[in-house]
Amino acid sequence: MTKTSLSVSILTIVFFLVGAETAMALCIKEEKANLRKGPGTKHEKIWQVFQYMPFKLLSNKGNWKKVKDLDGDSYWVHARLTTQKYKCAVIRKDQTNLRTGPGTDHPKVNWAPVDKYFSMKVLKIKNNWVHVEDAAGDKAWVYHPLVWVQ
Repeated sequence: MTKTSLSVSILTIVFFLVGAETAMALCIKEEKANLRKGPGTKHEKIWQVFQYMPFKLLSNKGNWKKVKDLDGDSYWVHARLTTQKYKCAVIRKDQTNLRTGPGTDHPKVNWAPVDKYFSMKVLKIKNNWVHVEDAAGDKAWVYHPLVWVQ
């Protein structure tokens, strides 16, 4: 194998792995979604989450997706309640400030602080700040290490 073909092979593998990681993210697209112990409505409901809650996709079984949350816990959710068309973010801990712009020099939004598990749609990421929108349409900026983005 030549140096060039080895480099191309390595780049192909890296591209595939990075693409696979991105493809594994999904968001709740509906107002609410029940998370269950197994793939089906006969399985126990463990948690109800709201729109824009992000997850990592682990596997599929029929119309059900096995997902993992920011704490590493696994659940099952019906596929029609999810999307991979945009990224979502969830707050990592209680009393997190959201701001009107990307930086601590910007004032807090009037609906901050928010608590852990508050979920939002990601509009863009600028430097180390994430521009988000909640289910009510309110927009804000949050410091990237304070959210789990998928």
